[in-house]
Amino acid sequence: MTNERAVLPLLAVATTLVLWASAFVAIRHLGQDFSAGALTLGRIGVAALALAFVALRQGFPRPSRRQWVSIVVIGLLWFSLYHLALNQGEKWVDAGTASMLLQVAPVLVAFLAAAFLGERFTTPLVIGMIVAFAGVALIGLSGSGDGDVETSKIVLGALLCFVSAATYAVSLVLQKPLVADLSAVHVTWLSCIVGAASCLPFGPTLVSEASEAPTSALLWLLYLGIFPTAVAFTTYAYALRHMSASALGISTYLVPPITIVLALVFLGETPPAIAYVGGLLALVGVAITRRSPAKPVVEEAEVTPPETPAPIDPADRQSV
Repeated sequence: MTNERAVLPLLAVATTLVLWASAFVAIRHLGQDFSAGALTLGRIGVAALALAFVALRQGFPRPSRRQWVSIVVIGLLWFSLYHLALNQGEKWVDAGTASMLLQVAPVLVAFLAAAFLGERFTTPLVIGMIVAFAGVALIGLSGSGDGDVETSKIVLGALLCFVSAATYAVSLVLQKPLVADLSAVHVTWLSCIVGAASCLPFGPTLVSEASEAPTSALLWLLYLGIFPTAVAFTTYAYALRHMSASALGISTYLVPPITIVLALVFLGETPPAIAYVGGLLALVGVAITRRSPAKPVVEEAEVTPPETPAPIDPADRQSV
């Protein structure tokens, strides 16, 4: 039982990483047929429907009023704004670059944890954030694999990816206490419903674009909604229930290399060389934030052993 408890969260993390990496490739591909808003509604809507069959079999969730507030915020930020920004950003930057830009999120998580959860804001955290942001800036200014995209749009795309990273960080901090009391499926499902409801104004656009999209694009959209969203967000929430947020955030550093390989295979694109330098710099910065501050060396003082009490004479013991 102990081994099972240790292995299952790791399997959940591995599943999430591979599926999220594939999502960057799918979004880049679907950007040719769907606008950002329509793609967000389609993806989250499919995920909400897919999760309903599993969530309702576990019974209808009954979050408290405070939990509902967190769920609504997560739905608006992570399942709506996050995807809107990422979908539009990937129209101007390649999949590999977008995945690297989002890796600044663990730094933001550390900052929020220090600000709202009482964790220490250490010197390594400050230095690491500066280095990581320098790497993000370098990626944003490096250009894109698509030479037809204007530099201004590339920078804007990078900024949109940064918005996605920020919404992810806030949502992660809010989700941690939720999964301690509610199941991962219920938290993900309810958040999907909120996100999909907020994107309903894009409904007419989705219907129009879906009617003109090729069958392959519709299949990609179904894949994006079921696997990188319904499955991956649920496995991520499950892993978050059994792991610390910082440890889970570190695991996402494996997403960019997986994304770059998948993008090369399916899209034939790679980030420009300088983007790799910026990505490495960002990861180094995040790694610095995970370093424990040096503990002050305390000189050992000479300790005098306590005196051994003299034995009590039997005659004295009787008198006592």
